[in-house]
Order: sequence, then C-alpha cells, then structure tokens
Amino acid sequence: MFSGLSENLSAVLQRLSGQGVLTEEAIKEGLREVRRVLLEADVSYELTRDFVERVREQAVGLPKIKAVRPGQQLVKIVHDELVRLLGEEKVPVGFASIPPTVVLLVGLQGSGKTTTAAKLAYRLKREQKAPFLVAADVYRPAAEEQLRQLAEKVQVGVYGPADRRTGDHEDVVELVQEGLVAARKAKARSVIVDTAGRLQIDDAMMAELEQIKDAVKPHEVLLVADGMTGQDAVRIASGFNDGVGVTGVILTKLDGDARGGAALSMRGVTGAPIKYVGVGEGVDALEPFDPVRMAGRILQRGDVVGLVERAQDAVSVEDAERLARKATSKKGMDLEDFLSAMRQMQKMGPLKNLLGMLPGMNPKMLKQVNADPKRIKYVEAIILSMTPEERKKPKVLNGSRRARIARGAGRPVSEVNQLVKQFEQMQKMMKKGNRGGFPPMMQQFSR
Repeated sequence: MFSGLSENLSAVLQRLSGQGVLTEEAIKEGLREVRRVLLEADVSYELTRDFVERVREQAVGLPKIKAVRPGQQLVKIVHDELVRLLGEEKVPVGFASIPPTVVLLVGLQGSGKTTTAAKLAYRLKREQKAPFLVAADVYRPAAEEQLRQLAEKVQVGVYGPADRRTGDHEDVVELVQEGLVAARKAKARSVIVDTAGRLQIDDAMMAELEQIKDAVKPHEVLLVADGMTGQDAVRIASGFNDGVGVTGVILTKLDGDARGGAALSMRGVTGAPIKYVGVGEGVDALEPFDPVRMAGRILQRGDVVGLVERAQDAVSVEDAERLARKATSKKGMDLEDFLSAMRQMQKMGPLKNLLGMLPGMNPKMLKQVNADPKRIKYVEAIILSMTPEERKKPKVLNGSRRARIARGAGRPVSEVNQLVKQFEQMQKMMKKGNRGGFPPMMQQFSR
C-alpha cells in the first residue's frame, strides 16, 4: 500500500534524521526532495506546496531537545502534517437515529462501486447494521446480476430492476424509492444504493444522481474512487463534490501499486474524510480508514494495532490459546498445527499486506518476499496428502512416503523435502526459545 510514496519519502527522511545538526540549507534541500516525492506520487501541486510550506515553517528554528535529534523531530513534523492532510481522525459512517440509514455510492465506471457495495454490506452486517442492497445501475449490462451474486455471498437482501412488476424499468429514481420500501419490509437498518457510473463525469450522470439524492435524502454520499487514479483525482473529486456534495470517500485497489497521491488529493480537495479503503478482492477486504495509522504505514512505522485487529477478526481465542500451548510444550507443534495456523493466517489477508503492517518493513524488503498465493495452496495440498500419523510425526517420512505424498499433491518431491526441512528448522528454533519460528516456513510461500 502506497509502496512508491512510502519508499521514497522514508528514504529522504532517513537521510535527514541521521544528521546530528540540521542546517537551514539541509532542511531546504530535504523539503525540495519531499516536494518531488509527493508530486511523483500524483499529489496535486497546490496540496504539495501547502504541505511543504507548513513543514518548513515548523522545521526552521527547531528547539534543541537533548534526547531527540533535530532530524528525528523533522520526521515527527512530517508525520503530523501527513495525518493532518489525511484527515486527522477516523470518521465512521453516520447512522440515522431512525433506520434505515441510506448510503449512496457514486463514482466513475470501473472504480469498483458494485464490489465496494457488497464489501460495505459485509462490514455493516458484522457491525449488526442489517444492510440491504439496491441495484440502481440500469445501464451497465449484468450490473444487477453481479450485485446479486455478491449479495448472495454476503447473505443480504437486494432489490433491482428484475424485482419490478410495473413501471419504467429505466426510471432509476422510482427504482431506488421502491428499493427503500423493500428494505423497510425486510427490517433493514442500512441501505446501500449502487448507482450507475460513466466513463467520464457528464451532465446527464450528475442530473440523475441529484434526482436520486433529492428523492431519498441519503445520510451519506460516498465517492468510490480508484486508489490508482493519478492527477485526475482532483478533477474527479471536485466534479462529484460540486455536483452532489460528497460526505466521504472510499478508496479502492490500495492493495495494488497505488502511488498514494489520490488519497491525499481527494481528502484535501473535497474536505470530505476518507472513510474506508479497499485492500483486496474478497468481500471482507474493506478497512476503516485511520489517518494516524496510515501516516505511520507511509513512513514505515507500521500498523501493529491494525495487525492485531485483523488477528482478532480471523483467529478465535480458543484456537490461538491451543496453538500457543502446543508451541510452548515439550512436544512442540506438528504439521497439523502448522496447517491450522497457516489457514488462520490466510484469513487475515495477503501475506505482503500483513508484513507491510510491521514496523520497519520497507517496500524493498517486501519486494524480496515476492509472496505467491499459489504457494500456500501447494503447501496445503502437500500436508493434506499426508496421513494423520505423518502430520504428527514428520520423522517417519522416508523416501517412499515422500514420493507418495508428492504424487497425491501433484507437486515435485523436492517441494515435500523442502517443507519437511523448513518445518524441522522451525521446531528447533522454538525449542531454543525463539517463538518467531514461522519466518523459515514463509520461504515456502515465495519463489
């Protein structure tokens, strides 16, 4: 997430923080580099200029603190200004005192609105907000069917053109009003309206959105925007904000090679908070946006709180305690336990995303990991091809058994040998008191 921005900005600040004395010339040169990094990350020129100016005003004449180097103080100033730029505090979706709460999703075609509607429904369902979906995109072929399939995964109700018995099937305002009636009948506490997008902002699109907004009086109008959007981010955000009044932003595709400028620019231009970020393809891959934690991740300070929250969602207390007992016992973990731990880790999200939340884990290190999701499946296939006895006692795995396991898993014998060898290394590390025995096993997941 924000790998380019994170890597370049951290490199500049690392050079400055290592200096015992910060001269005005060094600050000026450093901030010139910061400006370049932000512009290359597609942050708008105006926001970049204001950001650098605020940092400069605070950096010049930094008070001398005995325990803290001036360079480290500068890093703190940049961190605080990043937090300010990103929104200062986490802002959740506002809910109506009398349900249902209506959330209108708007955005360009291809920004991921339909998928985001299902992701938001999944999150609100977990928060006991009883969501309901309305398929209001009557123009894109199969848009309604896509939403229905996603709604089935999330197990929430949906209303769309196929449910209409009378009236004009392309009368979107009427469709959304009927959807609200259906949501109330279903006793929904929140309604997410998936509106149509266009390839570009146009008058017809804005007029339709305004009519829907006037008719249903949504509590939230959330702009769904592609996190990989470049300099167009400012134009897109301004267009929707001027047209329908955006109350929040959801950034999608931040698990890819997003440069980060879109996030900074959209928040700065609209004044509307970023409420969620999409970090994967699954319906569970939507996270609340926290400016403080995001600034920490951009500056490679990690997001341990976010990591713990993911673990709490993915791993049951009973399973965690059982694995902890096994890991600290004389006998130690076996391959059955490792398989269980690996499956729990998968629930937490892609390995690269998890490693990126650890303090000090920079993008260069993540590139070396080169995690391949297929490798996890291969390891799982190898372990599942073993008998229960073999999983509990890997020492019984002789040549013929390994050949049989390889055939059963459809993988070469060399991969079986590698898995067993690295598992033995992990056990030795744990017996020596090093509970961080999983890193050797992580080599199984990358080439």
